[in-house]
Amino acid sequence: MPNDIFSGLGGLMKGLSGIMPQDDPNVKLMNAQTELGELKQQETDLLAEIGRLAFAADPGAYPQAGKLRLVQSNLAEAQSKLDGAKRVQEETKALKDAEDAKGRCPNCGHQNAEGVKFCQECGGKLGSPFCQSCGAAMQPGIRFCGECGAKQGD
Repeated sequence: MPNDIFSGLGGLMKGLSGIMPQDDPNVKLMNAQTELGELKQQETDLLAEIGRLAFAADPGAYPQAGKLRLVQSNLAEAQSKLDGAKRVQEETKALKDAEDAKGRCPNCGHQNAEGVKFCQECGGKLGSPFCQSCGAAMQPGIRFCGECGAKQGD
């Protein structure tokens, strides 16, 4: 993980070193450190790839196989939790957006008072930009939902 954080800095430092005097000892040191870091990352990536291929060919040859399966199980569980949290976040955002859209004119964007049927700014007809039945996004003036077919109120 620390390599992920600093990998972006390596590219930044490389870019900065291009505009600095190349005969400066500090620039030479920075360039050498950047090159060394990049080569170490390439080595790590290749060793990981070799390890995955070797393990796939003969998983029983490695005593760490049980630990790996446990980590993979934990990884799948963590991914499931992350996916669930993302779904909740998206649903919460959709509800907030729907709540914010109430009273907002689809023509001019003016936020109108609750219960008003026509925009107080442009006179356009107000209505929810979402289906009253299934919650699908709707264009203003549409009478039937394209997702569920429900008739929209007038």
